[in-house]
Amino acid sequence: MYAPALLATWCSMLLAPVLGAVTWTATPFNPASVPLAVRTPYVSAWLPQGAGTALNAAWPTLWTGSILGWAGYVKVDGTTYNWLGAPTVSDASKATQKSLTFTSTQSVFVLTAGPVDLTITFLSPVETSDLVNQSLPFSYYAVSAAANDGKSHSVQIYTDISAEWVTGDNSLTANWTTTTGNIITHQVQLASQGSFSEINDHIQQGSAYHATLNTQGATWQTGEDAVVRAQFINNGKLANTADTNFRAVSDRWPVFALAHDLGTVTSATAPTVFVIGHVRDPAVQYITANNGRQNRSYFFWTRFSTVASAISTFINDYSNALARAKAFDAKVKADASKISSDYADIVALSIRQTLGACEITVSKTSSGAFNTSDVTTFMKEISSDGNTNTVDVIFPAWPLFLYTNPVIGKQLLLPLFEYQATGQYPNKWAVHDIGAHYPQAIGHNDGKDEAMQVEESGNMLIMTLSYVQKTGDIALLKQFFSLLDQWAQFLIEDSLIPAEQLSTDDFAGTLANQTNLAIKGIIGIKAMSQIASLVGDTTRANNYSSIAASYQTQWQNFALSSDKTHLTLAYGNSASWGLSYNLYADKLLKTNVFPQSIFDLQTNWYSSHANAFGVPLDTRHTYTKSDWEIWTAALVTSTSVRDTLISSVRKYAADGKSSQPLGDWYETTDGSVEGFRARPVVGGHLALLALQ
Repeated sequence: MYAPALLATWCSMLLAPVLGAVTWTATPFNPASVPLAVRTPYVSAWLPQGAGTALNAAWPTLWTGSILGWAGYVKVDGTTYNWLGAPTVSDASKATQKSLTFTSTQSVFVLTAGPVDLTITFLSPVETSDLVNQSLPFSYYAVSAAANDGKSHSVQIYTDISAEWVTGDNSLTANWTTTTGNIITHQVQLASQGSFSEINDHIQQGSAYHATLNTQGATWQTGEDAVVRAQFINNGKLANTADTNFRAVSDRWPVFALAHDLGTVTSATAPTVFVIGHVRDPAVQYITANNGRQNRSYFFWTRFSTVASAISTFINDYSNALARAKAFDAKVKADASKISSDYADIVALSIRQTLGACEITVSKTSSGAFNTSDVTTFMKEISSDGNTNTVDVIFPAWPLFLYTNPVIGKQLLLPLFEYQATGQYPNKWAVHDIGAHYPQAIGHNDGKDEAMQVEESGNMLIMTLSYVQKTGDIALLKQFFSLLDQWAQFLIEDSLIPAEQLSTDDFAGTLANQTNLAIKGIIGIKAMSQIASLVGDTTRANNYSSIAASYQTQWQNFALSSDKTHLTLAYGNSASWGLSYNLYADKLLKTNVFPQSIFDLQTNWYSSHANAFGVPLDTRHTYTKSDWEIWTAALVTSTSVRDTLISSVRKYAADGKSSQPLGDWYETTDGSVEGFRARPVVGGHLALLALQ
């Protein structure tokens, strides 16, 4: 049924080794950029890799690529080694990286500093079962030391962050404070802030925090980078002094340093834990009825009255948080490994990136108390348009939420529903997003959002039904039934023969009569049939089901190539074809709108139309999207084709040709990045897990 020779060639290409400059053991592979602290769009620190960059060979960066000053030293028997960042203070050697391991929640580095090995664990918790914990905009890193020669050694460790964590313009003035007690906490912020404003994708509001337990031998200092680092290098401790000469971020680079004397070290020490994060309040501005504005706060405020109490609980919970993370990592790996080891590798790299674009929020009542019955999640469309809760970005990411906690998915949809239910959005189709610039969710009352009429209407219906199928919660259907029905009516008008318009792959341009877009619309109509059935509206249910069945039959006549070997990209163009990834929704919802023969047809076609790094998105270009590649892997009817699609994405992710956080848009001929970075759409890599 398939083309064995071509399939074998494809497999051999995927298995070919990718050579780079990696001199350490990388498990499961060396990614383009290693997540260090990835919790929100603004707590998003990465180590750019390329063909191999050690933890102490480059500065960590925001997902944009702009530097986040973050340095680390260790002093062993009086000799100083740099283990984090790329500072240039003299009298320090470079530690040697031995290994890198990443999981769904952790990135763990081992570096050798002379006779001592350091293990540095960067833990960005994934706490989707506890929404308060998931909403905390903090990340851990922990350092432990052990002799590698069986002897005892004197060890002190140091780390600092710079004021680059609070702005996208280093000419702006920052100020800072340090509090001591059971915990040493540095707090730094811009002297003049802008609510809900960004510069170069850095938020210009709120404060960055750097904290550690104030145990015996802990010291701290704030001041010029070279001065503070030299203090540790020369003395093995900090001066417990504050620089109060507030100034521009780039004026003698103020840093906020912490150090611990570990004493005499032989066997592995208990981890010394540090917390890094960024808090702002309010977090999101949200549109309400009559063009009103509502300020929304991080959900963690419902449990903590101060940032200090949140940091205290967070840092003291490290050992429990690590245990929960390891259990989550093990479950994800076990579930994904049922598909393949390559699949488990891709999933592990995708989870932090997706959740790191999201922030869980809560509103306040008129009395000022937090309204815990009003919890919503907001997602930044990272690196493309920067929109808020973009429907066709939530949609590819959707499998992650179905797998980890569908309630978070519901919370992403709620603002979209609530806004359109106010009647302020003038179009009859579903809105593209709820705000042009994150973190503002202030709607599009002029109706001039990016027009993706069939795309977004179908997406909303499909996601809503899948949430209900996973949870049994039909409240959303009852509350917003009229909107859902409105979108289904629009799909009846425009999805069988779609007018010229954009799909989610807007970078490819508009196109009329898109076969794959019609698939989404038809499944959306069928989804509305099931939605109507769930709320007891049998008449509508039967009507929509009948229309979907009729449309599917007509669609086959339009969509098949003249020789009946494949689906076209656009009706009537038999030379065209593409990834029919929207068929995945038919499997996810178990709607069975499309016959098995269509799935078999496409599977056979993909088996003989791959390039070295996968199947092109469509015949207009040779690039593809990793999310749609994996969605396609989830719908094909051959295990061999499934595995080669998966392996092509894994091969791309490990090819060493990029130094940015995982990009979903890449070239199938040579594995180079086309565009986009760190986008939450990689949640789509969990498409097969969402089916389990």
